[in-house]
Amino acid sequence: MEEHNPEVFEKYFNALMEISRAITSDRYLEDILKLIVMVTAKVTEAEVCSLWLIEETKNGKILRLKTTQAIEHEYVKDRSLSMDEGVVGFVATHTKPLIVKNVLEEPRFKEKDMARKLGLVSMVSVPMQVQDDNVIGVINCFTTRPHDFTEAEINLITAVANQAAVAIFNTKLMFDAQVIREELETRKLVEKAKEILMTRKNITGEDAFKWMRRRSMDSRKSMRSIAEALILSEELNDLS
Repeated sequence: MEEHNPEVFEKYFNALMEISRAITSDRYLEDILKLIVMVTAKVTEAEVCSLWLIEETKNGKILRLKTTQAIEHEYVKDRSLSMDEGVVGFVATHTKPLIVKNVLEEPRFKEKDMARKLGLVSMVSVPMQVQDDNVIGVINCFTTRPHDFTEAEINLITAVANQAAVAIFNTKLMFDAQVIREELETRKLVEKAKEILMTRKNITGEDAFKWMRRRSMDSRKSMRSIAEALILSEELNDLS
């Protein structure tokens, strides 16, 4: 990749634009993640790009491999590292890029079998940041030949990574907001249905809730579906 090649900067600009469009699209998070690694690989001319995201677990934060554009699905399936493990953990914890000239000689690199199988040699690992030091994940770019990543290349990948981080962060915010809205709406419907049952059957709110839960389990339908059916039944009775 030439630092002053106009074609490089055009690809760089187009990559940022493509990811920017994803931010305002109705794509699901999985689609955005796939788009990000494909765009990153294209603009950097890397043979393999992988994307790891930080996840909260009951035992603390971990890094989980979410997607890659050039490795079989079985490799991606359920691979995770602790926050102090591997190149990915180092980059996420120290919030700065790490360049590795030869991954087979890097003690921190944990995927040596994969590297041998795919013939991977050099890599750069870049944190995905949303404002200041808020790291949400890491992007790795690999080459199949020895490569000295230039400052321009690292800046380019960092810009793409940070733009990708915004897309992911916004998508998660939208998803969380939608989940909250649906949960609140479900609670309102369940409360309304409880009141209908309390009046119809002359029972307590607790007994009404238990009745709905049993019906939900027996019919294998959600509490929301049961509540909506009760409310519709009441509205039909009012019309008759």
